Amino acid sequence: MTDSTSSAPGRALSPEPQELPRVGWGFISLYTLALMGTSLLFLAPLLVTLSLKINSLVGTEHAPSSLALVAGTGSLVAVFANPFFGRMSDRTSSSWGRRRPWMVGGLAGGCLGILVVALAPTVWVVLLGWCVAQLSFNALLAVMMAVLPDQVPLTQRGMVAGVLGVCLPVASVAGTFIVKLFVGNQLAMFLGPCAIGGFFVLLFALKLRDHRLALADRPAWSLREFAGTFYVNPRRNPDFAWAFASRFLFIMAYAFLATFQAYYLLEKIGSAEDEVPGQIFLGTLVQCVFLIAASLVGGRLSDRTGRRKVFVLTASCVYGLSMFVIALASDYNGFLVGMAIGGLGFGMYTAVDLALVVDVLPDPATAAKDLGVLNFAGAIPFSVAPALAPAVLAVGGGSYSVLYVVAGGCALLGAAAILPVKRVR
Repeated sequence: MTDSTSSAPGRALSPEPQELPRVGWGFISLYTLALMGTSLLFLAPLLVTLSLKINSLVGTEHAPSSLALVAGTGSLVAVFANPFFGRMSDRTSSSWGRRRPWMVGGLAGGCLGILVVALAPTVWVVLLGWCVAQLSFNALLAVMMAVLPDQVPLTQRGMVAGVLGVCLPVASVAGTFIVKLFVGNQLAMFLGPCAIGGFFVLLFALKLRDHRLALADRPAWSLREFAGTFYVNPRRNPDFAWAFASRFLFIMAYAFLATFQAYYLLEKIGSAEDEVPGQIFLGTLVQCVFLIAASLVGGRLSDRTGRRKVFVLTASCVYGLSMFVIALASDYNGFLVGMAIGGLGFGMYTAVDLALVVDVLPDPATAAKDLGVLNFAGAIPFSVAPALAPAVLAVGGGSYSVLYVVAGGCALLGAAAILPVKRVR
C-alpha cells in the first residue's frame, strides 16, 4: 500500500491557473468519506485478512515467507502504479472527466482482485489477486489525491488536507472492526470492507463535478519526461535526501508492525486464530486515539515554536520505543501499551514531518513533483520490510521479538537521519 495521507498535502502545492471557488462542508465531508473508503480498501486486507488467508493455505510455519512474497510484490506494483495512473489521468479527455473514469475503473478492478484473493486455492493465486488489487486501487488512490488541487482553492487546502489526515487512522480502526464482524466467513471478511468503502467512493464519483480535458489541451507525452518527474538529485538537495531517508526508515518500522502483527499475536502472544481480528481491532483503536491526539497537539506546538526537527526526532524515538515495548511484551496487555506509545509517536510524526519536508523542497515551482518523489519513501518500505522479515526471523530463531527490535532500530535510525538537515530548525 502507498502512504495516502502524505500524498494529499503534496498535491495541495501543485500550481493552478486560476482561483477555484470555495468548497463547502458538503463537498469536504463527502471527499473525506471517499478517501476514507479508499484507505479502507487497502488497509483491511493488509492489517488482518491477507495474513489470515495465507496462514490458512500454508500454515503458521511457512506463512511469514509467503506473506513476504505477496505483500512485497504487491507493494512494488503500488510504487509504480500510483504515479503512472496519476499521469494517465492528467491526460484523460473522457466525457466522464479526467478523474471519474479511473475512480470507477480502479474500484471495480481492485474489488475483483480482492475477490480472487478471497477465493484463491493457492498462494500463487493470492499473489495474482493482490497484484491486481494493488494495481487497480492505486489508480483509484492517485486520482483521489488529484481531486484536492482540482477542486479546492489554495486558501482552503491546508484546512481540507488537515481533515483528510484523519482518514488513515479512522480507516484502520474501521477496517479491523468490519473484519471482526464477519469472523468465521472468510469471503465476507474480504468483501465487507470493499462494499462499504466502495459505496462512498461511488457516491463521491457520482457527485463530483469533474473537469473535462479538451483533446487539444492534452499534455505532450515523453518517456524521458515521465521518468524524470519522480527524481530529485540528492547531491544538489541534501536536506531533501535526508528527509526522504528519515521517512523511509520510519515507515519501515511501521511496515514491520502492520504486516506481521497477526503472526506476532499468534506466535509470541499465543492468541487463538479467531481472537486475532478482535485483538488487532482493539490495538488499532488504541493506537488511533493516541495518534489523533498527538497529531493535533504536535502540529500546533511545532507552528508556535517554529521548530520541526526536534518534533520529528522525538516522534521517531517514541515510535522506536513502542517497537521495543512490543518486542518485550509477554501478553496482550503489553502489546496494547506498545500500540498506545506507537500512536503518540506516529501522530506527532505525521503532524510535523510533512511541514519539515515542505520547508526543504528544492524548488517551489516543482513542489507537487518533489512531494511525489517523497511518496516513494512511504510505499517502498512495504516491499522491503516483508522481504527482509523472513531473514530476520531466520537469524532470530523465529522470534518476533527480534523482528520488532529491528523495527525499533529502523525508527531510531530515522531519527538520526533528520539531524543533518540544515535548512530548518
